[in-house]
Order: sequence, then structure tokens, then C-alpha cells
Amino acid sequence: MESAATIRQQIGNRSGVGTTLNNIGFIYSSLGQYPKALEYLQQALAIRQQIDDRYSVGTTLNNIGSIYSSLGQYPEASGYLQQALAISQQIGDRSGDSTTLKNIGSIYELCCIKQKKDTPSLNRVSN
Repeated sequence: MESAATIRQQIGNRSGVGTTLNNIGFIYSSLGQYPKALEYLQQALAIRQQIDDRYSVGTTLNNIGSIYSSLGQYPEASGYLQQALAISQQIGDRSGDSTTLKNIGSIYELCCIKQKKDTPSLNRVSN
């Protein structure tokens, strides 16, 4: 896939380069290699912002937010997902709204589960 990005870059297909970098990042994420995934996704995000491809910017922000969520870095995840949601709402991307809201909900669910594990129950405190 990296050669696809190189070819697309050589022919001046910046949108294609952004897509390829996003896809490489997604693959690394699927493999659990989150730092490498973030590296590619940040590159994809920069290109997509430069060419003002708002739909793709939203997708990449969502992907970055999902990785931070997987890393347990919920504030960072929420920040990226809130940006993705704002874009999807501005451009009328209902599918993007749905995906991003699901991911935001997952963060709140994970935070609640973590908070319950980290907080001693009343029974344990009173004993």
C-alpha cells in the first residue's frame, strides 16, 4: 500500500494519497499497532485538510478518535470525535453522524465501566 501512496503522490493525486494513508493507518489499527496507525492517520488528516475534503477529514478524525479510545485515552478520543461530529453535521453526513455518535457513546460506556472499577463500592468502604 505504501507504493500506492508513492505512485499517487508522483501523479499529483493528493486525495488518493490521503485515502491510501488513511487505509494504511486503519490496517495498523486493526493489527493493534496504534502508534504506527496514528502516524499514518495524522499524515492523511493533514492532506485531507489541505485539500479541504471535509467528508474525508471527518472520517479520519473519527478513526483517530477510535484509536485513542482503544488506548484508553478518552479525553483525546472525545476531542477528535467531537470534531468529526461537527463536520458530519455541517455537511449533512447522516452516516458519519451515526458512526461518530456510536463511538462517542462507546467512550462514555468505557469511562463508566472504568470508573466503577476504580471506585470502591460502599460495601467495601464500610467494612
